[in-house]
Amino acid sequence: MALVALVTLLLLLQYIAFMMLTGKARAASDLVAPACVGDLEFEKAYRVQMNTLEQLIVTLPAMWVCAQFFMPIVAAALGLVFLVGRVLYRNAYVSDPGKRGPGMILGFLANIGLILTAGWGAVFQL
Repeated sequence: MALVALVTLLLLLQYIAFMMLTGKARAASDLVAPACVGDLEFEKAYRVQMNTLEQLIVTLPAMWVCAQFFMPIVAAALGLVFLVGRVLYRNAYVSDPGKRGPGMILGFLANIGLILTAGWGAVFQL
């Protein structure tokens, strides 16, 4: 379970980094809080941050249920796949949002894998 805990911390650090990049983009823009539109670079950074937050609500609990009822190594591996997918997603989104697909798909497949293995493990623990 220690590996799952480390991946959890990596995911949280990644999210904090995305928050900081969003703050940096706001500082470089003319936007004053609470405005969230009007500067394309800020909007892209903000959408990456918010989309990552939305995805973490699925990833983190699914990873821990997978670790508890299926296999911790599978949970950690899929968590790392999600993390890599987020990096690819962010890099693509800030350069050309239309090219975000591969990173999004990688993260989505990691989440589906986590949910299926967690469900499989939980059902067979009944």
